[in-house]
Amino acid sequence: MDGPRADPDRRTALEQARLRGLVAGRWGRDRERESLTAGTAAALVEDGPDGRRGWVLVDEAADRALGPAMVWAERHGLDELHLLVDEGAGTVARHASHFADGPTVWRVDGTAVEPAPPEPPPRPAPAPAPPELVDLLIDAGLEVVVEGGMVRGEVDGLEVARIVHGRTTAGVPIDAPQLEVGVGKADRELTAMVHGELPPAAQLERVVAIVREHRRPGAPRHPLNQLVPDRWLRAVLCRNPALVGLASLRPAETTRPRPNLSVRDLAAAVGETDDGRRVVVVCAVGIALDLVPLAADTRAALDEAAGDGRRSGLVLAVPARDDHPTVRRLAARMHDPADIVALEGDWRAAG
Repeated sequence: MDGPRADPDRRTALEQARLRGLVAGRWGRDRERESLTAGTAAALVEDGPDGRRGWVLVDEAADRALGPAMVWAERHGLDELHLLVDEGAGTVARHASHFADGPTVWRVDGTAVEPAPPEPPPRPAPAPAPPELVDLLIDAGLEVVVEGGMVRGEVDGLEVARIVHGRTTAGVPIDAPQLEVGVGKADRELTAMVHGELPPAAQLERVVAIVREHRRPGAPRHPLNQLVPDRWLRAVLCRNPALVGLASLRPAETTRPRPNLSVRDLAAAVGETDDGRRVVVVCAVGIALDLVPLAADTRAALDEAAGDGRRSGLVLAVPARDDHPTVRRLAARMHDPADIVALEGDWRAAG
C-alpha cells in the first residue's frame, strides 16, 4: 500500500499477528478470537463458555495504558481482561492493583508471557536548592514546586524558572546550583544567552511580567495561557482549597514523570480538611482516561512516603464540562473509591 497510511497499517497488522502468537502460546489455539484495536493498540476478543475475555498488547506509553484499556473492555462487555506489556509491565501491574476488578498484567519477553508483579512506586529525587535562590522565586511571587528533582517557580502552574544542579539546561556542567529563567527549554537557553548579563531577579521580573499578562482569566487566547491547564487548575485550588472542601492544599508530585509543556498531563496536590484528615487531589482538564489510575497510584505513593500509616482521601478535580460518566465509573471501581469535584463556571477566575 502506498501513501501516508502504509506504515501505520503495516505496523497494526504486525502487532495483531504478534499478539495472536503470544496469546496462542500462553492460552492455546482452541477458540476463535476476533482481532480488534484498543485505541492504537492491538487487541483480541474471545467468546467462551466462561464469558467474554480480551487481550491488549501494550507496546508503548505503558504508564498511560490502564485507564483506556479498562474503558475499552467495558465497552466490549468483557468479563476478563489481560494486558500484555513490553516495557513497564511492573508499573501497569501496580496501577491495576488499585482496582477491585483490575485486569491481569503480563510481561512480554520475546515470545514468553509471564505474570508481572507490581513494581514499587518511584521515590522522589533530591532537589538541591540554596535558600537564596528559593528566596528569589518567593520574592517574585511565584508558586514554588518541587518536582523531578528540581525546585521550580511557576505562574499559575506554568514554569518560568528552575533551580538546576549538576548541569544547565544546555548541558554545561556546573559546580553549584543556579537559577535558570524561561518558559521551556528553548526559552531558558535563549534567556541565558541574550539576558545573561542581567541579575537573576531582573531576568525573573521580565519573564514573569510577560507570562502574567497572558496567563490570567479573560485574556485573549495565547500559547502562554493554553499550556499545562491541569497545573493552572492546581494553582487555583492551592490558593482556594475550599473549592474542593479542604482547609489547605500544596503541590505534590505524581508517580509519572512530567512530560514537556505541550503535552497535557495531570497535576497533584495534597492537603487537609478542617479536622486534619489528609486528602490527595489530582487535577485534569479535558477528559483523561488515565486520570483514575494515576490518581490512585499517586495517593498510594504519597501515603507510603508519609510513613504514618494513614490512608488519604482522594479527590479528582475537573471542570464541569469534563465530568464524564466513564471517569466516574472508573473511580468507583477502585478499592478505595475517589470523590469527583466538578468545578462550575470559569475555574481560572476562582482562585
